[in-house]
Amino acid sequence: MTEAVHTQRVFSGIQPSGNLTLGNYLGAVKRFVEMQDSGIETIYCMVDLHAITVWQDPATLRKNTHELAAAYIACGLDPKKSILFNQSQVSAHAELGWIFNCVARLGWMNRMTQFKDKAGKNAEKVSLGLYAYPSLMAADILAYKATHVPVGEDQKQHVELTRDIANKFNHDFGTDFFPEPEPVIAGAATRVMSLRDGTKKMSKSDPSDMSRINMTDDADTIAKKIRKAKTDPEPLPDTLEGLEGRPEARNLINIYAAISNQTPEQTLAQFAGQQFGQFKPALVDLAVAHLAPISAEMARLMSDVAEIDRILGDGANRAAAIADPILDDVKDIVGLIRSRS
Repeated sequence: MTEAVHTQRVFSGIQPSGNLTLGNYLGAVKRFVEMQDSGIETIYCMVDLHAITVWQDPATLRKNTHELAAAYIACGLDPKKSILFNQSQVSAHAELGWIFNCVARLGWMNRMTQFKDKAGKNAEKVSLGLYAYPSLMAADILAYKATHVPVGEDQKQHVELTRDIANKFNHDFGTDFFPEPEPVIAGAATRVMSLRDGTKKMSKSDPSDMSRINMTDDADTIAKKIRKAKTDPEPLPDTLEGLEGRPEARNLINIYAAISNQTPEQTLAQFAGQQFGQFKPALVDLAVAHLAPISAEMARLMSDVAEIDRILGDGANRAAAIADPILDDVKDIVGLIRSRS
């Protein structure tokens, strides 16, 4: 049997759980924007079904979904170039997710390290959805037969699981129906660390707001957080090796490099020998110039959520036009009767 040739397509999504950070932007959304102009069809989702794996206040969930959509657009995603929608408006995600629950093996799910991190010692008390959500993530991707998935390093294991599910489905049913998607992990700051502790990932759940830059922060707040970011007394080296054992220094260099579209090596060449008293003002100027217009545009967009809803509804229709025929084919392959007129 000849191997199927799958059309290249990009899919990725972010949970609308509030407080989108610089880490989310540099690790994901900035690359979404770059891929939008690559000539490959791009589909970007607010994964609200994933958000409800832990309890959400309904009004807050709606607000967070609108805010994430505003962030996507303010960061440069064009609804005319990319399909933008919230996951729950396209039922193929949930339907295919159930089929994949019946394809994925329990042992595979037990190896998912992120579930262990999120569940902690109370694994018996968390929702079944939190346990099974990597299977839904596989459905998110494969409902569009996506071939490329831009993700952060922490989601790579879930894309590998998606490949396993695609491969097992194809094997079980003697088909080449699903592609095995590739994770796209690139850039200087795919894992942005806390401004207060360079060994910890920048997180919206960190109790200290000073540990992160929120995409809603205004220019003054961005500047204040960078000026107060933890550093060390040593000057900046001229090689990456010189940043070994200096996690805060490495983090700030990575952030500068990612915002300015440089490599960390190029950034070090620019600032080698300088103290942080010289480097931080340059990082402040760069970050404010790049990020403050995004937060201002987000605020403008959030003043008209009806327009955001219009964009999401249009995106959902376009997404469903791709996903529904794929789901119909899956049902035929599996042997599920489709006789509704």
